[in-house]
Amino acid sequence: MYACPLCQQPLVRQSQQWVCQQLHSFDIAKEGYVNLLPVQNKRSSNPGDNAEMMQARRDFLNQGFYYPLVEKLAQILQPLLPTNALLLDLGCGEGYYTEALNKILSQTTNANPHFWGLDISKTAIRYAAKRDNSIQFSVASAYKLPFFENMFDLVTRIYAPSEMNELLRVIKPGGYLLTVQPGAKHLFELKQAIYKTPRLHDEQTAPLDGFKSLAQQALSYPMQFQSDRDLLNLINMTPFGWKLNNEQKPQLSQTIELVQADFLIHLHQKLPQ
Repeated sequence: MYACPLCQQPLVRQSQQWVCQQLHSFDIAKEGYVNLLPVQNKRSSNPGDNAEMMQARRDFLNQGFYYPLVEKLAQILQPLLPTNALLLDLGCGEGYYTEALNKILSQTTNANPHFWGLDISKTAIRYAAKRDNSIQFSVASAYKLPFFENMFDLVTRIYAPSEMNELLRVIKPGGYLLTVQPGAKHLFELKQAIYKTPRLHDEQTAPLDGFKSLAQQALSYPMQFQSDRDLLNLINMTPFGWKLNNEQKPQLSQTIELVQADFLIHLHQKLPQ
């Protein structure tokens, strides 16, 4: 299930720990996740998004504004999954997409999917583990995944940085990589309000070595906000929050009622080895 991040030997669960043959051990938190990010692999004492961004993202996503994206991803995944499919949500954050996709796919397919979720933020993973205790959540780096070669049938990467060689290593030959990035007009109304000369997102993508592109789909829809708090959460969960001070944010949230969601979804398949 897991590879030891220190010696790459298999980790075996023993009570409330994961232990390898070299006796490296990793405690399982009371929420059910395991921290597989050694201190020497951290670039800061608390890597990942700050607490304000995570809380804003939790509140915003829980309102369902991005649920159409969940439904579209589930629709793409449903015909791809083999029986007992193993799936990894890379950079899963607070587990919103992981939990939602696990729920839909478990109810609408016979694949009996098994999900893993991984993120570098311990705080985010703690929240994620509370969402669904049937999912294996871990704190780890996307650039050094604690998994073995050819393990996963499918990896989802939603707005998450990653190392392509690591993705190639852990995805089975013939397995899939599903990615989501901003479409050209994603949150463009916010850009118009913040920047003098707002620019569209660049939709160009480079070919991924070792994968072939199977499909590309766009998903776009307007998000109508019912309260100032919804837009304030959207601002704070994105880098836009760094551009505004505490006086500007509520002022902006009172002037915008509609923001465009625009996503670009890519499906790739790993080539035979």
